[in-house]
Amino acid sequence: MFYQLYELNHAAMQPVRAYADAVKLFYTNPLNPLSQTPWGRSLAASAELFERTTRRYGKPRFEIGETTVDFETVAVSERVVWSRPFCNLVHFKRDVPAGRRADPKLLIVAPMSGHYATLLRGTVEAMLPHADIYITDWVDARMVPLTDGHFDLDDYIDYVVEMFHLLGPGAHVMAVCQPSVPVLAAVALMEARGERSVPATMTLMGGPIDTRRNPTAVNALAEEKDLDWFRDNVIMQVPWPNPGFMRDVYPGFLQLSGFMGMNLDRHLIAHKDFFMHLVKNDGDSAEKHRDFYDEYLAVMDLTAEFYLQTVDTVFIRHALPKGEMRHRGEPVDPAAVRNVALLTIEGENDDISGVGQTQAAHDLCVNLDDGRRAHYLQPAVGHYGVFNGSRFRAEIVPRIVDFMASHARGAGRARPHLVKSAGR
Repeated sequence: MFYQLYELNHAAMQPVRAYADAVKLFYTNPLNPLSQTPWGRSLAASAELFERTTRRYGKPRFEIGETTVDFETVAVSERVVWSRPFCNLVHFKRDVPAGRRADPKLLIVAPMSGHYATLLRGTVEAMLPHADIYITDWVDARMVPLTDGHFDLDDYIDYVVEMFHLLGPGAHVMAVCQPSVPVLAAVALMEARGERSVPATMTLMGGPIDTRRNPTAVNALAEEKDLDWFRDNVIMQVPWPNPGFMRDVYPGFLQLSGFMGMNLDRHLIAHKDFFMHLVKNDGDSAEKHRDFYDEYLAVMDLTAEFYLQTVDTVFIRHALPKGEMRHRGEPVDPAAVRNVALLTIEGENDDISGVGQTQAAHDLCVNLDDGRRAHYLQPAVGHYGVFNGSRFRAEIVPRIVDFMASHARGAGRARPHLVKSAGR
């Protein structure tokens, strides 16, 4: 019922949002002399702030039209190369010269945790000059009809395995945050089966491999509540007229509320600053605010079965680090990982996945020799800075590229300088 009330409230506010939008247009019209006054700009800023904080943000686009390869600007086009009801695999095809030596294939597994894959736009842009990029574009569960079936953590792992088969042997994989567990599970299962399509390297970034280490507020909530509490309090049915009508989901707006509540003062200050930028006619600063929050406030629903199984497996039972995780009855044993090189990356100030939680993957992959593993702790960044921003581009990307090159099929062992710089 709460989801229905949320939708009803959003619909009821539509006339007020339309009025606010009209006020903004009136007081920003250059033909209106009041638009050049502080009073007029204050009214326009108030109207825009109201409209933006009460709207529903649609799925953003990647809109990556070009990149630089070999110091030359080349065009980039998107195409879906694999599709299932809950995910599309998007390939960023670069218009490189025919006959050029192929760059490594890199599968970026985006988090399925409320935001769209476009949250990793900066990650894709930073890696495009160095690799042939594929990314998981997860589908909003409220847009998937009930007739398309269910989707849980086991299905997620199956999807990842299918993508590895599609890309073939020697590809590389990067898991950002939440997918670190299912990606490690998929690789461990494939290694145990002796499959050839395992990736050459696996990069896990800010992921909850073992949330018992340095637990954060997110981890503490899961420890305090049992699974029934989550089922009773955060699982809701998609309201009509969405295509996924009657599907049980964890709504994206609840996840967003949780994220914003963790740093509420920061978001309030950001919106106050946005208002002042508009009043002072500081267009560049205001546009940066719009760009960030257009992405941050765009959220998607997760299927109830995926959300509950993930909470239970990763945050309540700690099944993977305890050696108790199973995939459709098959044990998930990271000790089976012997051929896939492992790089883990963490942020010093990460308040979502605490320091040490991702590094725990090295303790689980006990049969991976030291020449095939590395860990890097990025100073002075939080969770978002692990996969985006200036420090990511300047300090993390070169390490990932170097690690991939060192462990490409046939490249041999890791170069000593990488392992040393990564802190192992």
